[in-house]
Amino acid sequence: MTTIAPPQATRRKQVRITALFIICLFALSLAGCAVGPNYRRPTVNAPATFGGQEGQAQQASFADLPWWDVFKDDALKGLIREALTNNYDLRIAVARMEEARAAAIQQRSTLFPQINYQGEASRGRNSFLGQPTAGTGKTVDSYLAAFNATWEVDLWGRLRRLNEAATAQYLSSEEARRGVVLSLLSNVAQSYFQLLELDEQLAIARRTSESFAGSLRIFQDQLAGGTASKLDTSSAQAALATANAAIPELERQIVLQENQISILLGRNPGPIPRGRTLLEQDMPPEIPVGLPSALLERRPDVREAEMNVRAANAQIGAAIGDFLPRIGLTTLYGGVSTELSDITRPAGNFWSAAANLSGPVFQGGRIYGEYRQAKASWEETKLQYEETALNAFQEVSNALISRQKLVTVREQQQLAVDAYREAVSVSRTRYLAGKASYLDVLQSQQELFPAENSLAQTELNQLLQIVQLYIALGGGWKPLSPPGHP
Repeated sequence: MTTIAPPQATRRKQVRITALFIICLFALSLAGCAVGPNYRRPTVNAPATFGGQEGQAQQASFADLPWWDVFKDDALKGLIREALTNNYDLRIAVARMEEARAAAIQQRSTLFPQINYQGEASRGRNSFLGQPTAGTGKTVDSYLAAFNATWEVDLWGRLRRLNEAATAQYLSSEEARRGVVLSLLSNVAQSYFQLLELDEQLAIARRTSESFAGSLRIFQDQLAGGTASKLDTSSAQAALATANAAIPELERQIVLQENQISILLGRNPGPIPRGRTLLEQDMPPEIPVGLPSALLERRPDVREAEMNVRAANAQIGAAIGDFLPRIGLTTLYGGVSTELSDITRPAGNFWSAAANLSGPVFQGGRIYGEYRQAKASWEETKLQYEETALNAFQEVSNALISRQKLVTVREQQQLAVDAYREAVSVSRTRYLAGKASYLDVLQSQQELFPAENSLAQTELNQLLQIVQLYIALGGGWKPLSPPGHP
């Protein structure tokens, strides 16, 4: 006698078989190879040493230092901390990074089955769940409660390539954020040093004004004693007025510079606190630059460009996957009834499992065009990566050479300033002794003023080159924020 399995047991067995089939396909899709090229970093012809580098290349780099160890001025450190918290460009970059992270999460979800639920209730004549149905003309109620699951089997790795591309784009946005941080560090430090240089120029202008005022008093005394002419005092008055005119102009530039720094700090324009003066700032005697090949790992713009290459490479695989058939699975389980109380009973239960296969036959060249576009985009991003790396090597070399040459420039300018100061003292003494003319005094004073300004500008340039070298090396790449600071 043949035993027939009860319908309920048969359905359970079928559900288990279907679930096992889905699990096997899921595991197969995760273990399978993804179509398209696997990513390899583009080859960059990195030099053995940087242009302008002194001595042999070494592993240690100036860029390994965190920014709070590079900048010794406490006021500058406070400004940088405030900028890292409030700067709008940085906050925008963080928002973009979070946007890319959310997009990557969305793309990753396509690797997993999508499970949903639905419920429906309707009432109508000759209708069931809102659909026309042949009947007796009676008005009836209908109810539906169900769970459904859909899943695309990623046999060819198309979805995994899309997930790889989205992840790379997220990492690219993270490197873009780091780039904004470095740019912000650079802008705040350079603007602060420029403010100190304006302060120094203002101090020089005031000293020059006092010097011209002293000469004018001497000429006026000489004029009163009959040993000088009106021409001497008139020339001295003109020189004093010219020096005085530079003072309000420098004060104007200082306020504008403070306003610019305030914007970097994300606050309304206002005064900026100072710490050390321009001449009190530290100049590192030796700066190791590390290996050129390591620059590719530190510079955020180079790493961002590489992540763009990786994303474009994954898009090629996704484009290839569009040529291949797609396998989809759908399941549905629930209850349906004309009485709400019967919807959970065995008689009202229903389930289904289905698989579908779809693929392109003729698309008029659309898919091939997308594939060609993906390859061209990869070639573009690869060239951009190589160009970015080349520019990075150039910026480090420029900063190194500029730093070396500015040392010599400053030494010579310091000699010139010392000589002009001595000339002012000697010419004034000789004038009082009647051995020199007023033109000698005015000329020596007028030559000292621009020489002192040039020396201050060179001292500023030396500080700016240190900042530029630190940024060019990808400074502070581990970490970028001080302990206890976000």
